[in-house]
Order: sequence, then structure tokens, then C-alpha cells
Amino acid sequence: MSTPMVQAKENKAILAARASLSRQQKGLRALLPFLGPAFITAVAYIDPGNYATNIQSGSEFGYKLLWVVVLANLMAMLLQNMSAKLGIATGRNLPEMCRAYCPSWLTYVMWGFSEIAAMATDLAEFLGATLGLNLLFHIPMLFATLLTGAATYLILALERFGFRPLEKFIAALVMLIAACYIVETILAKPQFSQIAYHSVVPWLGNSDSVLLAVGVIGATVMPHAVYLHSGLTQNRIVARNEAEKRKIFRFNTKEVVIAMSLAGLINLAMMYMAASAFHNTGRTHIADIATAYHTLTPILGSAAAAVFLISLLASGISSSAVGTMAGQVIMQGFVGFTIPVWLRRVITMVPTIIIVALGVDPTRTLVLSQVVLSLVLPMPVIALVYFTRRRDIMGSLVNRPIVTWTATGCAVIIVALNLLLLYMSFGGSLPG
Repeated sequence: MSTPMVQAKENKAILAARASLSRQQKGLRALLPFLGPAFITAVAYIDPGNYATNIQSGSEFGYKLLWVVVLANLMAMLLQNMSAKLGIATGRNLPEMCRAYCPSWLTYVMWGFSEIAAMATDLAEFLGATLGLNLLFHIPMLFATLLTGAATYLILALERFGFRPLEKFIAALVMLIAACYIVETILAKPQFSQIAYHSVVPWLGNSDSVLLAVGVIGATVMPHAVYLHSGLTQNRIVARNEAEKRKIFRFNTKEVVIAMSLAGLINLAMMYMAASAFHNTGRTHIADIATAYHTLTPILGSAAAAVFLISLLASGISSSAVGTMAGQVIMQGFVGFTIPVWLRRVITMVPTIIIVALGVDPTRTLVLSQVVLSLVLPMPVIALVYFTRRRDIMGSLVNRPIVTWTATGCAVIIVALNLLLLYMSFGGSLPG
């Protein structure tokens, strides 16, 4: 497609957004031009790392840790909305803000750690898609790795046609994952009274449940998604004045609530499906995705197992594409240069190819990748809270005091829980 045609399509989307801002469109039609960025970042919250932690939590403790999913999703919703707001208010993404306001040495330190986090994230997502291809179609792991790389590159290539085709495709994959879990819910027949109760009533038992609860939060709030969301909104619909910024932000908030609520419901479904299919049938130690698939077949039938793998494949491929996009934003923002998408795709494939070639356990690698993310997560969260509380940076979109305090509380909880996860992952134990 030629550049003028691409520009025409983007202009059409922008004109539709302008019509909404001027109240020529109302209701759902007014919201439609603003849907996209939150659905892209929502993919990070339903990636293969979430599959691993949710399935293990549901199989071992039944419905009792559903409240952790709700808590993690509420925190993620707040942080993603703040990240999007930063892009709308400043026209810059979070890494660019760090480069502009932080000392050079700190910027390079943050860039280095953020690149490691992006690669760890991509490793987990890439492995999830590879494992899905292997289990669903019996494709050898090494060949499945190459297919995953090609598929994610083709998705990223949609960007050359403008921002809307990529947004629509990613949103379609999110809807596919949601549809898969509607099917799983019908087949698993969970106890809805237990779901409602444990979604709002906190429970923590032994140190194993604490470790899994921390793992669920660690697998949910992702550093690369916090960085990426500001990059997706910074130049998408450029506000002409402060009043338009406030209107765009209100539409953005609605989109974040919709997209993140959908991601939260999918995570809840992952856990209560495991609770119903595994915990309630005495299979309380399902600790990896492959075992979950093989165990589902005799319990719920081959259709349920196949639907589970289709959702995993859609999750892995879409989240791997989003992880590559985040890597581009991180590099461009922190150090001011980019590399071709195909080259980043090849570079980030290398660790996965090495792990697969060496025969390393994929699920164990997923867990270790979450530990790496735990080390990096505090940086973008603290930076985000710092920038969005400053009126000289945010203008009329500066945080209200209650938002800053709530976000600070989220940051403290996330940092504390991630430190606890690291402590327990390296052999530490809780009293009792």
C-alpha cells in the first residue's frame, strides 16, 4: 500500500476522533476512534507468564487466590491509565521523559535494565507461542520457534499500513482469547458462588500461597507495558489545547477500563478453570502448561484442551509482537535511536532458540523470566508516579492528590511484593 493511501486511512481515523471531540459523535461511536492503545497493552496482562501462575494457583488452592487477580488488575488499570495520560499531556513517552529529566548516567542504567526486562518478557511470550505450536500441531520446538518469529514479524509489519490495522488485529486476538475462555467456562462448569466470594474476600494460607500470590501480581503488572502505553498515545491524536487533552484523556480512561477489565476477566477465567478442572478433581500440583494441557484432555475432553492451546498460541504471538514494539519505544526513548524491527525480532529470538536447542524446561524459564521482571518493575512505576504528579509537566492533566497517593501505595505494594518474590525465589522462607 502506498504512503498516500496509508496517510489517508490515518487521517480518516483522526477526523473521526476530531468529530468525537467536537461532540458531533456521541455514545459508542464517539469512543470507537480512541479504542486501540489499551487493547495493545492489555495483551501484556494475558501473556504466557499469566497462564503459568494462574494455572498453578488455581490447581493448588482452588478459587482462594482469585482476589489477587482482581487486586493486580486494579493496580494495572491505574498505572496504565497514568502512562497513557503522560503521553497525551506531554507528547512524549515515559523513556523520553526519563532522558529529558534524569542524569545521563541514570538514563543509561535505566535503559540497560529496561532492555533486559523487554528481552525477558519477549522470552516468556515467545516460549509460550512456541509451546502452543508444539503441543497443538506437534511441530518440533526449534521449528516452532522460527514459525513464531515469522508470525510476530508479519503482525508488526501491519504498522506500515498505519496504526489502525495493527490495533484492530491485536484487539481481534484479545477477543479470540476471551472467546476461548468463554468456551472453557462452559466446559469446566465452575462454581460461580465461589468465584464471586473469593474475588473480593482476601485469603492467604501458607508460604506457598504467598509465593503464588506474589507471582500472580509479578506476572500481571509488566514494566514494558507501562513504557509502551505512553508511546502509543503520545502522537496518536494530538490535542490542540488543554481542553482537548482533557477530553482525549476521558475517552482514554473509558478504553483502559474496558480493555483492562477484559484482561482481568480472562485472568480470572484462567484461574477458576484450573480450580474447577484440576483442584476439584484432586490434581493439585499442575505446575506447568504442558501438564495442564495433557491433564485437561481426560477431564474435559480434547475440545477443551485444544481451545486452551489456541488461546495460549494467540496470547504468545500477540504478546511477543507487543513486546517487540515496547523494545522499540524503550530504545528510542532512552537513547534516541532505533533499529529495524526485523533486526530486533531476530536478536530477541536468539535467547529462545538457545534455550530450546539446549532442551531447557520452558515453564521453568517462564518462572525465571518473571523474577527478572521483578527486578526491573520498580523503575518505570516510580518514574511514572514522579512525572504525573508534577503540574509543570502535566498541565491540567496533573494527578489529583488521591491519584498520586493511590499510585504511590500501588508502587509500594508492588516493590514490596516483588522483593518478597525475589527473596522466596532464592530460597528464603516465611515464618510458619
